[in-house]
Amino acid sequence: MEITKDVLAAIIDAYPYELIFADRTHTARLMNAAARRRYAGRVEVGASLFGCHNEHSRAKIEEFLAAADAADTTEKFEVLNTRHAEREFFVPVVDAGGKVIGYFERHETVWSTDDPSQPLGDYWERSL
Repeated sequence: MEITKDVLAAIIDAYPYELIFADRTHTARLMNAAARRRYAGRVEVGASLFGCHNEHSRAKIEEFLAAADAADTTEKFEVLNTRHAEREFFVPVVDAGGKVIGYFERHETVWSTDDPSQPLGDYWERSL
């Protein structure tokens, strides 16, 4: 099977956590299905992430990108979001030449031991 753009998009959409890839201008370039559901109306492909993030977040992202450019980090813990019970990480995206071309934020939901098999999509539908 050839990994085409459509196959890659289907793989990314199957990933249950939201994924928004932003370029170096902080423009959203790709969103998976989970991100489109969670951020509907707040973030859109082709628009700035700063419709959803504030200036404090911008400073943290710029600091992270500077560290990634210096090859000081491959992933950085950002925050424990107690409102959504999740840990958030910045992840740099690097091209074949080693240049940081953008980033995404990775979320990990803090699961309850009461129902560890609950699908993530169900979690987000309930928490929105």
